[in-house]
Amino acid sequence: MPIQRGYRQACGVARGLDIVGERWSLLVVRELLLGPKRFTDLQQALPHASPNALSDRLRELADAGVLRRRQLPPPGNARVYELTTWGRGLEPIVVALGTWALAAPPTAEQLFVSADSAMLSIRSFYVPTPEQPEVTLRIELRDHGPAGVFGVHLTSAGADITDEPPDQPGAALATTTDALLAAFGSDDLAGLAAAGAVISGDPEVVRRLVAGMRVPAPQRPAA
Repeated sequence: MPIQRGYRQACGVARGLDIVGERWSLLVVRELLLGPKRFTDLQQALPHASPNALSDRLRELADAGVLRRRQLPPPGNARVYELTTWGRGLEPIVVALGTWALAAPPTAEQLFVSADSAMLSIRSFYVPTPEQPEVTLRIELRDHGPAGVFGVHLTSAGADITDEPPDQPGAALATTTDALLAAFGSDDLAGLAAAGAVISGDPEVVRRLVAGMRVPAPQRPAA
């Protein structure tokens, strides 16, 4: 980042904010934690970021070594942005920041949840039961179109997320982002059914996913 926009302090916090403290920077990182994306994919996930602002953030993060741009091989041939190994080290910071902010209720303007944000919640907060068998799911978040289709692999260690859904999943869930988030922590599927979700395959696999979600609910300490 240009020095006139920096904090001019040597501590690690200031140096980190010089790199990722600009508006949209950490959200760009969030959107790349599950894999590379095209510019148009990032625009869809960050609808209130102007194209110029998004281009600026991508250039600055690339210059800093947080991400890189590369060309996919045929037949894709698309240019994508992906995190470097150093950039992926931001994941626990992004998750910790989001967890800390759960103590602040969202405002009326803070309603949009990107597909990757919802999936990152699963990767971060799913708690498996001991010795559970491995299962796979196909999740389709209908409000996000093609960008909302994912594969989820539940193991005894946690949940792995991919943007390439399995060919033969144990179950498939088609729902909205809001309905999925509202179901987290529930031990039954009544809420999803009431929201119009469609489940195919073994519903127990879907129940295991939502029941295993343990999203922290930190409380603000009294003033």
